[in-house]
Amino acid sequence: MSRRVLLAAARSPQAQRAVVAAPGGRAVVERFVAGETRDEAVAVTDRLVARGLRVTLDHLGEDTVDEDHAAAVAAEYAGLLRALDDAGLARRAEVSVKLSALGAGLGRDGAELARGHVRAICEAAQAAGTTVTLDMEGHTATDLTLETAASLRATFPWLGVVLQTYLRRTESDCRDLLGAGCRVRLVKGAYAEPDSVAYRERDAVDRSYVRCLRLLMEGQGYPMVATHDPRLIAIAGALAVRAGRPQDAYEFQMLYGVREDEQRRLAGAGETVRVYLPYGVDWYAYFVRRLAERPANLAFFARALVRG
Repeated sequence: MSRRVLLAAARSPQAQRAVVAAPGGRAVVERFVAGETRDEAVAVTDRLVARGLRVTLDHLGEDTVDEDHAAAVAAEYAGLLRALDDAGLARRAEVSVKLSALGAGLGRDGAELARGHVRAICEAAQAAGTTVTLDMEGHTATDLTLETAASLRATFPWLGVVLQTYLRRTESDCRDLLGAGCRVRLVKGAYAEPDSVAYRERDAVDRSYVRCLRLLMEGQGYPMVATHDPRLIAIAGALAVRAGRPQDAYEFQMLYGVREDEQRRLAGAGETVRVYLPYGVDWYAYFVRRLAERPANLAFFARALVRG
């Protein structure tokens, strides 16, 4: 099944109903999503932290339809950060946020609305003693996301941002984020993009990843290496050694439920490993985009759905 077909399925209510109705549907979803509620997310975070891992939590939902919805998303993040602080987890768990979920697409004033919500979330994170990372979305949101990060980093210098190496522009964006304190999560990317802005071949995306990773490791910021690819993990380790980076000067990031043995191996070797932990009722589009990132996984998911 092609990547484009999978991404189209992410927008299909019929496909979502089929996943939920399958014998193993709920079990498969629970493997990759912490749950639908804040309490479930905090409980899973507690288990991961007890294993020596760090966490970044994503409250799922990108189809924000009005200002009240955007405000509710921001309030959920603020409540989550308080809950993490109350549970003694905030020092090892941060949050990831998407501008679209905070109202960026709501007309002419959407960008400013979203920026205000990100600021409020950053204030809540600072009060809890943790950090925030701005997730990246489709290529049309790249400039706004980077501009928002730049404007808020004057007050919150620890605010992180995501860059996607399948975009042709990303190597240049990396060069702009090499300064001290810049937290950059490097990912391959999981949205359907036109050839004019994105590399389509896997090898080209991987080469772009390595070029960007080399820049980040040689810079003064804090690289966050988000990959499950064994080759890229090995390359990241070698680049860190060559750049003279101690293990606390970068981190690996992996998705909840993916390559858990490798997560434990890296953490056991002294590496900082952060698990990307999604939760919320709007889990379906996230779930399918994870399939699209590596369609070879589709057979595994299909077997699990059928077997239950």
